[in-house]
Amino acid sequence: MIPYEGWDREYQENKEKYLEIFDKFMSQSNYENPEIFEKEFAKFMGRKYAVSVASATDALYFSLLVHGVGPGDEVLVTDFSWISTSSCVSMTGAIPVFCDIDLDSYHISLDSIKRMYSPKVKALIYTHLFGNMTGTKEIEKFCKEKGIALIEDAAQSLGSSLNGRKAGTIGDSSSFSFNTNKVIAGINGGGMYLTDNNSHAEYVKKLRRHGKGKDFEFLGYNSRMYVLNSEIIRYRLSQIDNYQAKRNRIADVYNRQFCSLPVTIQKPLEHQEHNYHKYVIRCSNQLDRDNLKNLLSASIHYDTCLSANSMYNSVFHRKDTCVNSEIASQTVLSLPVHAWLFPNELDWIIDSVRDYFQS
Repeated sequence: MIPYEGWDREYQENKEKYLEIFDKFMSQSNYENPEIFEKEFAKFMGRKYAVSVASATDALYFSLLVHGVGPGDEVLVTDFSWISTSSCVSMTGAIPVFCDIDLDSYHISLDSIKRMYSPKVKALIYTHLFGNMTGTKEIEKFCKEKGIALIEDAAQSLGSSLNGRKAGTIGDSSSFSFNTNKVIAGINGGGMYLTDNNSHAEYVKKLRRHGKGKDFEFLGYNSRMYVLNSEIIRYRLSQIDNYQAKRNRIADVYNRQFCSLPVTIQKPLEHQEHNYHKYVIRCSNQLDRDNLKNLLSASIHYDTCLSANSMYNSVFHRKDTCVNSEIASQTVLSLPVHAWLFPNELDWIIDSVRDYFQS
């Protein structure tokens, strides 16, 4: 089976470097304050503050708390994403309001946002799905006019940009993930909260450590990133340009080979840097998608709309008529795309897809 991340292969290529990192880590006593990484990451992203946490889910949840989201509030979210995008809203006691997507980008639809807005809406979570970026100026304008917080779910989009604007630098706050399925991964996940607001950053620093400031000032959480994990991420982040170039080359090959087939592909926009966290094709029907999934042992991101998960049988929410989200969930398929994909594996994937449609 072809690996979908390839970090095991990356480790074998860089084993000596990782042993050096481990030895350095074990020779000191700072296990849980990755301040150097936080400062470097904030500078890399062009934001003032970065606060490391245990996961992007925590970072997203903390973003909502920072903006005072709680019971009685509503938060606009896409209906097509990973569950964290909506579950973090329910965790605050607020109401997720599911909006439809635009099928060309798989991103939350401005038209749907406008239909579902109410005076109770306090925030909008914008998810850069699959590492893709699209124009957000109209959504930014909408949030500003309505006085609601724009929170970026940038978990999948590290390294992506559009017209010189990096994913994770657009919202009032943003979150990134370092899970093993991401373009830059830690050894046990991890997340990052970013903001340009000093008081928000200081609040999240307390939140992640049981509410500790001068003493334990309020009820908080245990959501810290350990230094060893941060050092692995730091090293891998230093290689991101190389890794991303390889992902883009693979995506270019896929695009050329699949452009004449009955599938929809995501070609990059002008002045866009797409990190191809996922290379996603959309079939014309569910049968072809499922047949290809079985043929390739491929993954689906995502085969269930967020609002269709059984948890929302009992968790209160509002929902638009999410026709496009349903179409996407029934027809999308993710193909392997990572820096350690062997040429023969890439050829096999392409041949398998082409043979399926041309047989």
